[in-house]
Amino acid sequence: MEEFSASRVDAYLRRIGAERPGSASAAALRDLHLRHLRTVAFESLSIHLGQEIVLEGEALLDKLLHGGRGGFCYELNGVFALLLRSLGYRVELLQARVHSADGGPGVPYDHLALRVSCEDGRPWLVDVGFGDHSHFPLAFDERGEQTDPGGAFRIVPVDGPHGDLDVLQDGVPRYRLETRPRVLSDFVTGAWWHSTSPASGFTRKPVCSLLTETGRTTLSDHVLTVTADGERTQRTLTDDAEVLAAYRTHFGIDLPRVPVPLHPRP
Repeated sequence: MEEFSASRVDAYLRRIGAERPGSASAAALRDLHLRHLRTVAFESLSIHLGQEIVLEGEALLDKLLHGGRGGFCYELNGVFALLLRSLGYRVELLQARVHSADGGPGVPYDHLALRVSCEDGRPWLVDVGFGDHSHFPLAFDERGEQTDPGGAFRIVPVDGPHGDLDVLQDGVPRYRLETRPRVLSDFVTGAWWHSTSPASGFTRKPVCSLLTETGRTTLSDHVLTVTADGERTQRTLTDDAEVLAAYRTHFGIDLPRVPVPLHPRP
């Protein structure tokens, strides 16, 4: 796996408001994870702006550094993996299938997550690309319940096809992991499918979501939802100017135009 140059690492760390860690420790990993979630939005805007999804390290970092942009799982975890690798962590890319509403796992390479080993050798499940998920890395080898601000999580073995481990949040299976390491290019087909297929939820409407200190802010097409201290407010934005202002104000994203749903559903 490639690494970023020292200057590019410094630019990335500035983007997420982090200091360069003194070592590849678990404490530093927790800090980087949380800062990433609070500064880099989970968003599908490129799909609805007609912009190509490029799964290459420098292209991903350029997107993250300019215009306040984020991305979806392949982009966010892909670029975060390279930052962590550049900081001395051992990083492996894992493919996963996201569980659907009926409980079944989705298509292959549905999701990209990371197994990250710190200087003490302990592995962690790292995921800054799943939206509303754990705020901190999860202990990869722990099979009991792990309490996190995002909920109660468990990583449990599965006896069946399509993977090795289920990741549960508050008792609900979120995705099924394979433990075999992959490379970033393995995910190109999954990223293409999710960014082009009418069957993909990502093509139905633009979504932008960011963890905040008090909750979460999400803009789904023209609907802005803000959760703060347990209270949820929602309103529909009336025109393009208001939508563009919301992207700037809530996510730090400056767009040339409002994203138009690629494959809208009635």
